[in-house]
Amino acid sequence: MKNEIIIPYLSSNLPVIVENADEKTVFCFLEFFTAQIRNPNTRAAYRQAVVQFLRWVEEIGITELEQIHALVVATYIEKLLREKSKPTVNQHLAAIRSLFSWLVVRGVLEENPAATVKGPKHNVKKGSTPILTAEETKILLESIDDTHVVGLRDRALIAVMAYSFARISAVLNMSVGDYFARGKRYWFRLQEKGGIQYDVPAHHKAEEYLDAYLEKARSQESLDFGNHTPLFRSTRGQSRLLTTRRLTRGNAYDMIQRRRIEADIMTPIGNHSFRATGITTYLERGGTIDKAQKIAAHANIRTTQLYDRTSDAITLDEIERIQY
Repeated sequence: MKNEIIIPYLSSNLPVIVENADEKTVFCFLEFFTAQIRNPNTRAAYRQAVVQFLRWVEEIGITELEQIHALVVATYIEKLLREKSKPTVNQHLAAIRSLFSWLVVRGVLEENPAATVKGPKHNVKKGSTPILTAEETKILLESIDDTHVVGLRDRALIAVMAYSFARISAVLNMSVGDYFARGKRYWFRLQEKGGIQYDVPAHHKAEEYLDAYLEKARSQESLDFGNHTPLFRSTRGQSRLLTTRRLTRGNAYDMIQRRRIEADIMTPIGNHSFRATGITTYLERGGTIDKAQKIAAHANIRTTQLYDRTSDAITLDEIERIQY
């Protein structure tokens, strides 16, 4: 069976240098992205980085993978440093290095040309994701029109992220059954990076907003909301009718921009902002960093600390220290 039939979404638009290689090389190239990378977001990012590199390689006259050596990779990394941030450059290098490592393991290449190439040093002590204050978050949630299912969906989606510290991908991947009762409380079942599955108690406000959304959504005729169906659905054009498909990250981002503008919020927030907002608000209200780490399902507490913006604010008391 041809690779194009097995993996059509990956085998289309292959870099010429791969497309012109032998069948084993093409197969191993596709195999790397399917067998070695499970996370769809990582897969997409790595594929974009690798394809961009290989197309640059073609532009400078290299026609075979065997012709790529460490100096070629290093030159490309230097080029990227003039165009992209250090974290992005390191991600691109990681993708290139991982691909060539796989091709060595599979016997396509004798050595990894990216193995000895170093990326730029980048030490991060504070995250850069824009966040909202607690007051701005309240204004945003209360500004959303709750007279129709789309508004109820949007409000519930934002609330789940803000009150559970969950990533956008984890929330969008929730099925109806991932919102469930245990004892007297409702819980969220979330799937985070690395296949980590964990349960978080539902905050009473998130529960209130989600219940309102589900009640309205279930009133739409001929729409199945069984336990294994998507929790947050896309809509059919401007009809305000839900479909059976999951809302995408792009849809969610566009929605957040609309809601932000409608609420007259100037901060340029995105999908990830509510994770950082939730952690910061929790810490401001007396929560501890170790508990925040557990709620956010971070493997390392230093990752949680990147989201802590409690020390960012410049208070009036500090300004008043200045005396002339």
